[in-house]
Amino acid sequence: MHAHAARRFDQPGAVAPKSVKFDFWRSMIDLGRLVLRSGAPRLRARIAAALALVVVGKLASVWAPVVLGDAVNTLAPAAGGTLGSGFVAGATAFAVLSLAAACAPYARDVVFTRVSQATMARAAVETFQHALGLSLDFHQSKQMGSLSRIIDRGARSTDFLIRSVVFNIGPTLVELALGMVVMTTRLDWRFALTAFVSIAIYVVVTFRITDWRLSHRRALNEADSRTAGLSVDALINYETVKTFGAERRVVGGYAEAMDAYVDASVQANTSLNLLNASQSVILNVGLAVMTVMAGLTVVHGEMRVGQVVTAVLLLRSLYQPLGVLGFNYREIRQAFIDMEQMVELTQVAPEITDAPGARDLPPASGQGAAVAFDHVGFRHDARSLGLDDVSFAARPGQTVALVGPSGAGKTTAVRLAMRLIDPQEGRVLIDGVDMRQVKQAALRQAVALVPQDVALFNDTLLRNIAFARPDASREEVRAAAEAAELGGFIDSLPNGLMTLVGERGLKLSGGERQRVGIARALLADPRLLILDEATSALDGPTEAAIQETLRKARAGRTTLVIAHRLSTIVDADQILVLRRGRIVERGTHEALLARGGEYAALWRRQTRAA
Repeated sequence: MHAHAARRFDQPGAVAPKSVKFDFWRSMIDLGRLVLRSGAPRLRARIAAALALVVVGKLASVWAPVVLGDAVNTLAPAAGGTLGSGFVAGATAFAVLSLAAACAPYARDVVFTRVSQATMARAAVETFQHALGLSLDFHQSKQMGSLSRIIDRGARSTDFLIRSVVFNIGPTLVELALGMVVMTTRLDWRFALTAFVSIAIYVVVTFRITDWRLSHRRALNEADSRTAGLSVDALINYETVKTFGAERRVVGGYAEAMDAYVDASVQANTSLNLLNASQSVILNVGLAVMTVMAGLTVVHGEMRVGQVVTAVLLLRSLYQPLGVLGFNYREIRQAFIDMEQMVELTQVAPEITDAPGARDLPPASGQGAAVAFDHVGFRHDARSLGLDDVSFAARPGQTVALVGPSGAGKTTAVRLAMRLIDPQEGRVLIDGVDMRQVKQAALRQAVALVPQDVALFNDTLLRNIAFARPDASREEVRAAAEAAELGGFIDSLPNGLMTLVGERGLKLSGGERQRVGIARALLADPRLLILDEATSALDGPTEAAIQETLRKARAGRTTLVIAHRLSTIVDADQILVLRRGRIVERGTHEALLARGGEYAALWRRQTRAA
């Protein structure tokens, strides 16, 4: 079975098979590679400088309490109540080291922010590019809002992982190890044991509760994606919602989704508060035990007051990153959820790719492309037949029309001709070359489509027409617009070509949108022009005007027409009648009428209705 038929997603908005599992170490390796190809200026120097600042900051943080403790031990009653030079020097060194420990993270962020942001941007661009390269079937089964959130959250998760793992979790573990060494060598091993036990309990409780909260965060993410998908779908299909008076029903569904989001958010925040409270209890109990132990050692003459200061300050210094450790662990787990979805998306293999050794098309003849379907078969799934053993040829400059009832296979033929899907049987050729052996970029330049519903961007007329060829000059865009009979309309607008067309072009009428689509196709100057029921949604006068424009557009190029109204294709060089994926009749308009078959019957029905 062809990949197009085999790979399907049952849930709306699904982005990948659930069998894809997130692997921590593999993902960290991928993250490192992503950093290296982020394109940040002076990348390696920035990484080295950031790591050096991390080390300096942690060393200063651990050594500062030791310096102050030694300074306190130099204090003694003195004549005139003056401080000794030893204490002043020690206090000054403590202040300098504390300042270095506090400022090192800020300096690190200044140095490394460019890298982390460039990495985030690279992840977003690569994932977005991959999503655009996925199959038509994939994009028809997803929700745009959900997919957009997956790309956005997945890209932002890379920034969290870089900052958390590289610049917080790792250095925190190093600081804890240094602190234990200092406590054992400069104070008492029992202090190190107390600190280790309290920290171990803190870490275990934090990880356990955070793991428990993971399902809450996942539910919150799913609710967030659901609300985003519903709102985007409704806003995109605004006209449909208004036409059927479905505002209350749509808002009701959105309100239900928001209620689910609120419930998930409350559950997530409640479990977060439980985690924060547990962490506070553990840290304060550990600090109290350490302080009492330090007092007892002084009473028994085992330590001096300065060492008590060192013990308390050092423990507080070790505790300080633990708050960040807990936060970072939560953020890392959350980032893994987000990155998991992004990784699953990037692991969905594109179904239409350039074959090894794919080549450009032969030079254009100036008369259009030679297009041939050679025993083409395509089945969408077990119940839906697209095309079955379809063969036909269009010589350069000819117009071939496909007619037939809904589900006959006309749209499948268009998608095959544009190579949005590949045939499972047979082959589709353009200028004598199997489309699967042609570079996609070359094929896209050779084929242009005018669909029934032209999709426009919320941008100017100029940019919408020039979308077919962004390097076109303003004069070339204007010429294409004139050829599509848009000149008078553009001249009537206050802003001319710089007029904004609105979301999906809704500020334009149906005929105006069709003409913009035709102008876009003409600017592309394709060898093969595909008209997919380009006028079936228009009224009679508008359709007649558009048809005249399309007749001019077909000159000098091969045209494949999907027609609903047979009156629009009477001048076609070849008409193919499809039924259930097979060609049942073929010929010119006059020949098919003379045959008295399905085409003739359909013509009689339409002419009687007219």
